[in-house]
Amino acid sequence: MLDDQDDIHPLFHGAPTTPAFKKLRKRLVRAVREAIETYGMIERGGRWLVCLSGGKDSYTLLAVLHELQWRGLLPVDLLACNLDQGQPGFPATVLPEFLARMGVAHRIDFRDTYSIVTDKVPAGQTYCALCSRLRRGNLYRIAREEGCSAVVLGHHRDDILETFFLNLFHRGQLATMPPKLVNEDGDLFLYRPLAFVAEADCEAFAAAMNSPIIPCDLCGSQDGLQRQQIKTILDGWEAQYPGRRQIMFKALMKAQPSHLLDPTLFDFARLALNDGDIGEKPWDTPIFGGRD
Repeated sequence: MLDDQDDIHPLFHGAPTTPAFKKLRKRLVRAVREAIETYGMIERGGRWLVCLSGGKDSYTLLAVLHELQWRGLLPVDLLACNLDQGQPGFPATVLPEFLARMGVAHRIDFRDTYSIVTDKVPAGQTYCALCSRLRRGNLYRIAREEGCSAVVLGHHRDDILETFFLNLFHRGQLATMPPKLVNEDGDLFLYRPLAFVAEADCEAFAAAMNSPIIPCDLCGSQDGLQRQQIKTILDGWEAQYPGRRQIMFKALMKAQPSHLLDPTLFDFARLALNDGDIGEKPWDTPIFGGRD
């Protein structure tokens, strides 16, 4: 079905017809569908606020979700949304013109969070944390105003891995961005359907589709970001050991509470002799020559 260029959502019209792009499109659709099914994201009759930044990831998210909806595989209503945060020089007409041309229902909302961030954050510090909180709060507001049941973000597999290592190295926590959660007020879901998608595939898709990319010149322009440092480390590992990112991502899906150290996740005090269910496992043996 995916090979039929006449049976695609308008967002894919004009797409390359090369075998490489067809494989990429199939891989993206399959990965997003798998994430949606794995984490139970579909609420029949639901309405999703699909958040667009104008970056490669959000263009990929928008296209694949509409492709799934087009094929009857995503029985929810989709509303694209861009929050114009008042950054100087932001090309405010790019996304509305693109969305109108593609026939995508959308809302553009303006809130000058830029001035708040630059006023509150001391010189030399990164804007990401405050900017993200303000953006998230406004997206929740818009979702409520539009009667949406979920806010949908374009974070991909690599974002999730980077966040895991940021929490590990800088916060001393084993935590990352979950594919699905409920907001603090308990009235909205937050979904990340690109959870199984590699950043490289988003980049390849956006380039092949000539998506009108809008760069982030707020946080993205600051040097020395911790996330960029983590990305550099992961890039080095991937170059030396191809496939390492996917292996690490799979590890996030196979946590073994009995083989970590958190007594709130596993009752070590209850551990008893001859308990085969929680006894020694094959992975107890070090694979890199560890010593007792």
